[in-house]
Amino acid sequence: MLKVAPHPDYPPEDGRYLRGNDYSPVAVAIILNCDGDKIPPELESLVRAGIETGAALSGTVQTENIGFEKIVCNIVANPNIRHLIIGGPESEGHLTGEALKALLHNGVDDKKRIMGTDAPHPFLFNVSTKMIDRFRSQLSVIDLQFEGDPDVVRKAVWSCYQESPVDFRGVSVYDPGAYPESPLSGKLTWRVTQPWAEVLDEKERDAKQRAQELMKRLKARARDKQR
Repeated sequence: MLKVAPHPDYPPEDGRYLRGNDYSPVAVAIILNCDGDKIPPELESLVRAGIETGAALSGTVQTENIGFEKIVCNIVANPNIRHLIIGGPESEGHLTGEALKALLHNGVDDKKRIMGTDAPHPFLFNVSTKMIDRFRSQLSVIDLQFEGDPDVVRKAVWSCYQESPVDFRGVSVYDPGAYPESPLSGKLTWRVTQPWAEVLDEKERDAKQRAQELMKRLKARARDKQR
């Protein structure tokens, strides 16, 4: 079975996750529906179950934009990851679980909006279309959302490790080996933190950037005059 070294920068983005076996075929994303400093023990146990059983990365995700973009950057940097286990509750304000599954199943439109979700701000402005496409083609999804049993996560991770297909809840799961293309390197580019306010046209985006640069220069001049 072919395994490859991840990109030297792997994982390029920080976040609320644990790093495990770089040659593992599976990552775990647990949906977070509370503040990051108030994660309940039951969600922490799901994250630990993933990493202790051998996941490459196991952590929480809360937002349907920058949170997803970080996951995309980290996973495409490691071609060995071929499955994404989604667990935990739903985030009512973000519909994170629905949006993440929609991203994997449907992709994004020409405005980088995730198709097929009612999440309020499902825009991936900060990563390239190439990275999004690679993320989707590299992974299969194992949906354990609303499951609260760490043993179920452990069983799912174990199933992803098998060299021959095994049945996991009616689905054939195994480790197909590394994705047959080189790892992609990349970090978030724009770091748009308010995607609902972001312009959707390249010309508008360029104009916005020029306006922001002009504002910075004017503020700098005003500070110089005050000295």
